[in-house]
Amino acid sequence: MSAPLDALVVERLQQVRERITRAGGGADVAVLPVTKTFGVEACWAAHRAGLTAVGENYAQEVVAKLGGAPWPFAVHFIGQLQTNKVRMLAPIVSVYETVDRPSLVRELATRVPGARVLVQVSAMGESGKGGCPLLDVPALVDTARAAGLDVLGLMTVGPTDGGPEAARPGFRATRALWERLQLAVLSMGMTDDLEVAVQEGTTQVRVGSALFGPRPPAGTLVR
Repeated sequence: MSAPLDALVVERLQQVRERITRAGGGADVAVLPVTKTFGVEACWAAHRAGLTAVGENYAQEVVAKLGGAPWPFAVHFIGQLQTNKVRMLAPIVSVYETVDRPSLVRELATRVPGARVLVQVSAMGESGKGGCPLLDVPALVDTARAAGLDVLGLMTVGPTDGGPEAARPGFRATRALWERLQLAVLSMGMTDDLEVAVQEGTTQVRVGSALFGPRPPAGTLVR
């Protein structure tokens, strides 16, 4: 057990909660700690701080870090997901937040019947980030439900450039669609733009460096 890391995460989680409060959010805004490239001790520290799930981005890392053992926290997959990786993730992942195409729906329905999912929205049309175009999201939600998946809500990622305010139009459009579809979860906002996400009505923010500090490069997993 890492007492210094535990204390750090507790302190920084309080700071994140304060940021959410100042932005107008309440205790009902969930914090998903993004533990990619950090070791399993970061997952435990988040759990001991009272968080009930962790977010991971890379399939091979999830298997290496969290495979082969039951955990007291849920694992959300929040990275772009290739269909051929679903089988290895199925025993570990609790929620798939990046469902963005019918082929992935079909694979999940085959490998993880009844899987809990979020549909990822490409609200800003940026290439390389994945996501379903806004206009196609309702049809994809219907497809996922027809395949037996449990569609919890929508997820989107803010733009790379332009600062936090650049995310506002996409967050606002995603929130409007989420309301129209009457879904439960709206996952928007990360460390740099969580205030904008809270102002635009997110129910979950995904934060990593705000809790654990500078992130090691991918492929250099911290033990």
